[in-house]
Amino acid sequence: MSGAAGCRGGGGERGPRWRRPWKLLALGLLSASSVLAAAPGAGAMSKEEKRRLGNQVLEMFDHAYSNYMDHAYPADELMPLTCRGRVRGQEPSRGDVDDALGKFSLTLIDTLDTLVVLNKTKEFEEAVKKVIKDVNLDNDIVVSVFETNIRVLGGLLGGHSVAIMLKDKGEYMQWYNGELLHMAKELGYKLLPAFNTTSGLPYPRVNLKFGVRHPEARTGTETDTCTACAGTLILEFAALSRFTGTSIFEEYARKALDFIWEKRQRSSNLVGVTINIHTGDWVRKDSGVGAGIDSYYEYLLKAYVLLGDDSFLERFNTHYDAIMKYISQPPLLLDVHIHKPMLNARTWMDSLLAFFPGLQVLKGDIRPAIETHEMLYQVIKKHNFLPEAFTTDFRVHWAQHPLRPEFAESTYFLYKATGDPYYLEVGKTLIENLNKYARVPCGFAAMKDVRTGSHEDRMDSFFLAEMFKYLYLLFADKEDMIFDIEDYIFTTEAHLLPLWLSTTNQTISKKNTTTEYTELDDSNFDWTCPNTQILFPNDPMFAQSIREPLKNVVDKSCPRSISRGEESLGSGPKPPLRARDFMASNPEHLEILKKMGVSLIHLKDGRVQLVQHAVQAASSLDAEDGLRFMQEMIELSSQQQKEQQLPPRAVQIVSHPFFGRVVLTAGPAQFGMDLSKHKSGTRGFVATIKPYNGCSEITNPEAVKEKIALMQRGQCMFAEKARNIQKAGAIGGIVIDDNEGSSSDTAPLFQMAGDGKNTDDITIPMLFLFNKEGNIILDAIREYEAVEVLLSDKAKDRDLEMENMDQKSSENDSQKQNSEEASSASQDVGAVGEEPEEGESSDVSDPDSLSPAQADSDSISTSDQDSSIPGPGEADASEPACTQGDEQPQEQQSETEPDSKVNWDNRVQPMESILADWNEDIEAFEMMEKDEL
Repeated sequence: MSGAAGCRGGGGERGPRWRRPWKLLALGLLSASSVLAAAPGAGAMSKEEKRRLGNQVLEMFDHAYSNYMDHAYPADELMPLTCRGRVRGQEPSRGDVDDALGKFSLTLIDTLDTLVVLNKTKEFEEAVKKVIKDVNLDNDIVVSVFETNIRVLGGLLGGHSVAIMLKDKGEYMQWYNGELLHMAKELGYKLLPAFNTTSGLPYPRVNLKFGVRHPEARTGTETDTCTACAGTLILEFAALSRFTGTSIFEEYARKALDFIWEKRQRSSNLVGVTINIHTGDWVRKDSGVGAGIDSYYEYLLKAYVLLGDDSFLERFNTHYDAIMKYISQPPLLLDVHIHKPMLNARTWMDSLLAFFPGLQVLKGDIRPAIETHEMLYQVIKKHNFLPEAFTTDFRVHWAQHPLRPEFAESTYFLYKATGDPYYLEVGKTLIENLNKYARVPCGFAAMKDVRTGSHEDRMDSFFLAEMFKYLYLLFADKEDMIFDIEDYIFTTEAHLLPLWLSTTNQTISKKNTTTEYTELDDSNFDWTCPNTQILFPNDPMFAQSIREPLKNVVDKSCPRSISRGEESLGSGPKPPLRARDFMASNPEHLEILKKMGVSLIHLKDGRVQLVQHAVQAASSLDAEDGLRFMQEMIELSSQQQKEQQLPPRAVQIVSHPFFGRVVLTAGPAQFGMDLSKHKSGTRGFVATIKPYNGCSEITNPEAVKEKIALMQRGQCMFAEKARNIQKAGAIGGIVIDDNEGSSSDTAPLFQMAGDGKNTDDITIPMLFLFNKEGNIILDAIREYEAVEVLLSDKAKDRDLEMENMDQKSSENDSQKQNSEEASSASQDVGAVGEEPEEGESSDVSDPDSLSPAQADSDSISTSDQDSSIPGPGEADASEPACTQGDEQPQEQQSETEPDSKVNWDNRVQPMESILADWNEDIEAFEMMEKDEL
């Protein structure tokens, strides 16, 4: 997500937003920023250091961009581990993630205006010529309307915007005659068939050649779309209309926004995650500011900035008031139910909400922006990157990180708003982490697991479109830019649209449609960003004073926002009992359960069963607390079931020219050395054994001694292979899958089991690599002969001393392979897609897609719910409860031990008719973990 170039704040006075005063009011913010930056004791970063970091960003961009152009173009994206392009149809499908790929050189189009922001005008001119000459938009391929709009249409419009700016300056692009705009208009017409619905909401996908309902289109049967998918069109479509004078694009985008606004939940003023495109019914009734909704809110505010239509600001303010009332629980932002917004819908947050502090800066609401940003930064300091999802006590929920730019975006806007050099240091940390953990010889690789540091063979186009743009702007001074960034607004993909579009080709009536649906009191709303003299009353320590209480929120204490009851009643009642804190032997806890309508039944096997009858609760609020408690208990059981499995391990290639930059996800063994207890891991050169299957005595022991043995899966038990190589003198072993094309990107984590006998005699570490990851090592052996690896529970710091001896030429040639590859942003651990060999076991849980309906203990469908919990003697088997002021365990220590005896049951009972209106909440609970980022 991306914000505007700067918060164009004024004094709150209502007036015409489309005139230049919006731009001029930015001067107040910038001057305030400079005062704060120069304040005594503020620890301002020197100009030399800022310039050094800016140059480092340029070098990083060159590394990513040149590798895409050298190894991937004209493919849509670069696969940085295998140094080749990702072409849709030639790689195993990754599901919805691949809908962004349309065989239209996605990364190059998405990067066009980044080149100009980074002062690479010659490269920009060459890139534009390539796009005009090579890109074909008439492909028989089904693409996401949302992704194609923000990345390709937005990229073409952003490229056109800076092209005409450069042409006007008279030095570059003198030959340019609007070719990118012509391509944008062609693409716009190709997206229009998706809007052929009675509601005006677009289908989520469209065939670029055949549209939607054509027999050859292979799409048009969908019934649902996400709110952000339908509500993130207005900037690009309106800009296309304003640039070309063709009003139909803006009309269609406005109609979609109008329909979503009309269907908002009227009592809470919130919108759900997923909506039926034909009926307008909410399919997913949970609401937040992250995945599925995020950029809908962003585009309401920015449509007001770009188009000057008051109705968009009124709608944004109405939604924002609801967000701050229900979803914001500083420093957290937690999803709630649109019909019962006091009820949390989940106990975890996704990484896409990191854009929201930046949007709050545009709104002018700086304090909560600082709080949430600081919380996110503490999570990053713990895990090096922001996990795709993390719990309210900051444990990893989804471990991937596809190099998302949202946190860098918010960091940039907070620095623009406050001038606080602290945010320059945050940006420096982001740069260091990217270079240290994500940089590989052929670009930057997404993180497969932030806990182990393993990589995924993907470098999404948004990494070049957004990340480097925001990082460079963070450290750039005005004199470093060849144009005034304040003349533009950023789209959600950080593409630049000029503010002068607000007065060009205004073919759309500015009728205030908002008041058709609700009566609003204008006095309740801020019409422009507040003046910075109000935000920062001559106090250079303002931002620091807000951040300070959150410094240790991740490592030393559990976050607990002031409950709504406490907020209004001072000390007030205690916060509701949480499932993670419950102990069946605690009389106070039992009394709280009784108030919530939850009864406790002791079972013969020593377990305790919980049953909720909401009608027996002391009040409706207590009943809601009971419903939430039961759901938390189910989530806790699901989490503990997952944690009984061993976590993934890492194989890190540390020899030349990799120097630890390539980290492969490996499956653990249930025998041999426990790498989690040996932090240094096992390091050594690899050697292929004979026979390759390792099922008999090793015939080349001299080649294997004191090395890590490579062998193929199959024909005997894993433990037998381990014993044979250990006898030959190996210090560790790697088993490579014999299933051609298998990959950790698409297959679930695989664990190697013993042979049913005592395996204490096996003392060396054993790890399992899927075929694709194994081939990366085998190819390295063929090219470099001596290949050294590190087997560990988590990737270690890269060998910087050795890396300094490396030359760029060797980096670019270091990895070549022919194995098939697939990536999945939404899969972490799941069921192995084949029958295991005798003696092998596989992890059958999938934390990225597990929903209550998929587990026996989670099949809740009524308000009379029950769950079994550990008896008093079993309470310590679960993760220790984190209380205010207690030290938070480290990630490795917080996992439940594999031999945990926690067991859970569930019994479904009929719902009393008096609680029929709770059906929608129960349905939302059952669906709340089904969304994928």
